[in-house]
Amino acid sequence: MSDTEEVGEEEVQEEDAQDDSKTKPKFMANISAPKIPDGEKVDFDDIYRKRQEKDLAELQSLIEAHFVQRKKEEEELIALVNRIEKRRSERAEQQRIRAEREKERQNRLAEEKERKEQEEQRKKMDEDAKKKKALSNMSQQYGGGQKSDTRRGKKTTEREKKKKILAERKKPLNVDHLSEDKLKDKAKELWESLMGLEAEKFDLSEKLKRQKYDINLLLSRVQDHQSAKGRGKGKMGRVR
Repeated sequence: MSDTEEVGEEEVQEEDAQDDSKTKPKFMANISAPKIPDGEKVDFDDIYRKRQEKDLAELQSLIEAHFVQRKKEEEELIALVNRIEKRRSERAEQQRIRAEREKERQNRLAEEKERKEQEEQRKKMDEDAKKKKALSNMSQQYGGGQKSDTRRGKKTTEREKKKKILAERKKPLNVDHLSEDKLKDKAKELWESLMGLEAEKFDLSEKLKRQKYDINLLLSRVQDHQSAKGRGKGKMGRVR
């Protein structure tokens, strides 16, 4: 081999080394530079082919890295979309649950209000019924006393006086505003008053009977006295 050929081979090797050092990418494949055997002829086609293979391998590595990064970004984007959709669904579910609970609460309040109104209405009706019953009982008791007095004689003066006294003592009843307990107290008071009137009535009746007895006794004496004198002008009626 001549000196010129050796110098050419050395220059080619230096240029290849420089090119390798300048163009070596980040993802360079593990391909060793072609060795030029000593004393042999340089095959530039082989060197070019190997360089193309190396460039293709590097390009393929870059492409693969790009697709790997792109796939990773797509997966992250899909995961983000899924998280957003999941949060949206959870928020919608929470709102639905809150709406149902609020509706149930409103229904419970409405039912409780209706129940209380019905209970108050029932209590009012019961109290009204009790008041009417108590008034009816008092009216019957008082009416019975009045009828008894009327049957025993409306023509006597004492009875007329008694009716007048009773009319004066009679007061209108205003018990609509009274509670059940106060209504019972009022009924008791009226009953005691009625018993007092009955006692007074009995005393007057006994007094009337005594007066009738005295009058009849006097009439009998007058008749006996007239018969004794022979001037009887008819019998005088007895007081009944």
